[in-house]
Amino acid sequence: MALGSNLGDRTAHLDFAISRLIHLLSEIRVSTRHETMPVGVTGDQPMYLNAVVYGRTALGPHEFLRQLQAIEAERGRERPAPNAPRTLDLDLILYGRMHCEDSTLSVPHPRFRERLFVLEPLAEVAPDLPDPVTGHTVRELLRRLFVHGRPGSGRRP
Repeated sequence: MALGSNLGDRTAHLDFAISRLIHLLSEIRVSTRHETMPVGVTGDQPMYLNAVVYGRTALGPHEFLRQLQAIEAERGRERPAPNAPRTLDLDLILYGRMHCEDSTLSVPHPRFRERLFVLEPLAEVAPDLPDPVTGHTVRELLRRLFVHGRPGSGRRP
């Protein structure tokens, strides 16, 4: 999953999320942190601090998503408008080889293939993880993003 924060003590918010995720995941791997520009937002927003956590869980995808949302709420996440600044954002990017699209969950995350701020840290911890839709590994998706430009990358200029 992808972690992000652009309000308050961003490092503390990510540390908090990781401290909660270690109770939900086994074989956990945590990427380095990347400071990035906001992507897909309106108005001025502070820089994001992003990371990725990879692991295995016994929870089903919908229950896991509920747990992620509970962690966000514990850290004061509010949702006043789409793409508003946030203390903590936890996005379920991939869930094994599952492809699920319903009113509460889209897995794989619909825009992860276009986001350098997700693919770079994900390639650090799980480069050979396959995208169940395209069949490409995370490493291949990252390479393709560099070859075809970086739309919505969020990388600092």
